[in-house]
Amino acid sequence: MSQPRTVALTGSLAVVAALALSACGAAPDNASTTADGKNAATATSAAGFGGLDALVKAAKKEGTLHAITLPRDWANYGALIDGFTKKYGIKITVENPDGSSQDEINAVTSRKGQDRAPDVLDLGSSFALSAAQQGLLAPYKVASYAGIPTGQKDPQARWYNDYGGYVSIGCDAKRIKTCPTTFADLLKPQYKGQVALNGNPTKSGSAFGGVYAAALANGGSFDDIQPGLDFFAKLKKNGNYTPVESTPATVEKGETPISIDWDYLNAGYADEFKSKGVDWKVSVPSDGQYAQYYSQAINKDAPHPAAARLWQEYLYSTEGQNLWLKGYARPALMTAMEKAGTLDKRAAAKLPKVSGTPSFPTEAQQDKAKTVIAEGWGKAVSG
Repeated sequence: MSQPRTVALTGSLAVVAALALSACGAAPDNASTTADGKNAATATSAAGFGGLDALVKAAKKEGTLHAITLPRDWANYGALIDGFTKKYGIKITVENPDGSSQDEINAVTSRKGQDRAPDVLDLGSSFALSAAQQGLLAPYKVASYAGIPTGQKDPQARWYNDYGGYVSIGCDAKRIKTCPTTFADLLKPQYKGQVALNGNPTKSGSAFGGVYAAALANGGSFDDIQPGLDFFAKLKKNGNYTPVESTPATVEKGETPISIDWDYLNAGYADEFKSKGVDWKVSVPSDGQYAQYYSQAINKDAPHPAAARLWQEYLYSTEGQNLWLKGYARPALMTAMEKAGTLDKRAAAKLPKVSGTPSFPTEAQQDKAKTVIAEGWGKAVSG
């Protein structure tokens, strides 16, 4: 999620009913608490809250879910938002839809205790790890938690991967004579001023992935992202790098004719702009194949804790996971759904082709990479 953009909050936030004690001294009865005193804010599973029906009831009482940085045209989020609202009648307000993972963390820390704090977070994995380390996230296991691959979830269930894809190269074939398909291609003289990255890698999970992929293509590893910084410095020096951060708007206008971005976004652009005359090609570079997933999490101090947990249940339901797949994103439960026969096979067949099985950097490797990028990105692309 690239260019940070502030959008005023719309809609009304749910007003939590005043606490009221019954005559027999029962637990407080507010929108987020059951009659027998179970509070959604501390529930670590739907079962622990009295079951999914109880969670739905409490979430409906809260009436609103406050999300942040969820663009409708990102991995089919528009359909997910509409599907949740239609199913449960709960309005979702989305602030700053084009913001970054760091913007989400900043909103959690700066608005602690406020009704306008985000209830849920969609974070690049390195940012999810950081938020967990800061104690910002609530542990919660969705009903399908066991089906998420072991390497893609926090054992304490403070975050877990939801959808993902591969770093890819998108290209406007009507503006570019020969579309590049590798990182090595991107350095060629004919691409002067045409190669864009989706966001700033110090703030954006997608751009962070782009630098990691460039590192793998240039002798680096999960332990050594420096070659990725060196690649972009070289791209900047030879004039091929453009500082314009790619978005749907810049792609449609032809301002970023070559864009390093997730394959599900580039594939989505190909569909979205076909009717407008844009011939957008997508390839996963063979010399720098890097996959990453985004992670879902609940703000520990979510103002609408039941709605936050119900949103997670929806995202990890068969319906939610297949909606991501229709947006060209690979859902975290894809393997489990294949085994269960619930995967949308038609949508799966349309995914960009890749080879091999993806591997992922560890928490320590990502922490180290973030530090290297924070210290070196500005210098790499300055001047």
